[in-house]
Amino acid sequence: MIGQKNMGILLGVMLSACLLASSVTAAAMTGLNNRTQFQLLGSVCQGILKENPDLEQTLFPVLKRIKNKQALGEEDNVLLAYGYRESDFLKHTSGYGILPATAGFGIGALLLFTVFWYWRRKEAMRIKELTEYLEKVDTGSPGLLLTTKEDGFSQLQDGIYKTVTMLYQTREAAVTAKKGFAENLSNIAHQIKTPITAISLCAQMMEIHPSQDYLAQVHKQLGRLTHLEEALLLLSRLDAGTLPLKTEAVDVYTVVSLAADNLQEMFDAAGLSVDIPEMGEMEIMADLDWTMEALMNLFKNCAEYTPPGGTVHCACSQNPLYTEIILWDEGKGFDKEDIPHLFERFYRGKNAADNGTGIGLSLSREIIERQNGTIRAVNQPGRGGTFEIRFYSH
Repeated sequence: MIGQKNMGILLGVMLSACLLASSVTAAAMTGLNNRTQFQLLGSVCQGILKENPDLEQTLFPVLKRIKNKQALGEEDNVLLAYGYRESDFLKHTSGYGILPATAGFGIGALLLFTVFWYWRRKEAMRIKELTEYLEKVDTGSPGLLLTTKEDGFSQLQDGIYKTVTMLYQTREAAVTAKKGFAENLSNIAHQIKTPITAISLCAQMMEIHPSQDYLAQVHKQLGRLTHLEEALLLLSRLDAGTLPLKTEAVDVYTVVSLAADNLQEMFDAAGLSVDIPEMGEMEIMADLDWTMEALMNLFKNCAEYTPPGGTVHCACSQNPLYTEIILWDEGKGFDKEDIPHLFERFYRGKNAADNGTGIGLSLSREIIERQNGTIRAVNQPGRGGTFEIRFYSH
């Protein structure tokens, strides 16, 4: 649309230039023709008076009468009767029209060339500007912005800018992913190093002092390694998008109860109870098994911070927008510095358990968010650390 507008303006300028040149040429030719006729008439009158001076009193009154009348038609011209034609009297002036015509044509051509040159020069400058911009992008120059201009190259400029912006975003995402991969690899190495070191020490001690206690420690660390391996494999499947999550109607009370029942031995060993009140019929669209896995990780976290003899609480509610599940413990709550990082991979808070890996909460968030849900950690008055989970209806 913009290119058609500019082309219309260019054609208008060219037409105006041609009309201007034609007008100048016509005016020049008209003036030349009038002067030629006047000079010819003067020559005729001068010749008549030179041959017969007595006709002066007759000639000029006739000229005066002719001045106020229209010119004779071609068929009434008396010169035709004697065999004369226009070219017989205008031979010496025929070349005079060439100069104004040539001048008019030259002016029109010059104006046309000027407009075309200006348009081409402007086009070349825009191409050079876009080319230099791409060269700067290729060299990675920072802070590159294109000045918005309305011309035939506007759509191309927008396309280039969008492509460059997308490339920058892709590069930044790749750099971020690379840094994240390096950090995850470092954290994984650290997580694996701890139980391996413990197993190595136990093996050395068993060689010196054979004891079943050291063997129990080895089995414990091997279990920790197995759990870490399963969690890392699950994270990798989530990142790759290969973890199949079914979408079906799941009863909220059922999934919460199943998650707590699978941890009953842990609760009994810690002397804790779980409060899951009866609730009306509530359903969410989710995967039963993986949602239960996410809730189990949250129950484990609450159990770690609940003092012996305490209770881990649960409450559920539903409205037209979302279904909310709230879990909380009876501990001191989350440290304010830990709250922004609780769901980061491998992050372990100041008061985290020694046997934790820092993966459980991250897994829970990944599973919940992939099922149109959200989760956040807060401290509420009268409660310890609180997890608020929402599964949205739409």
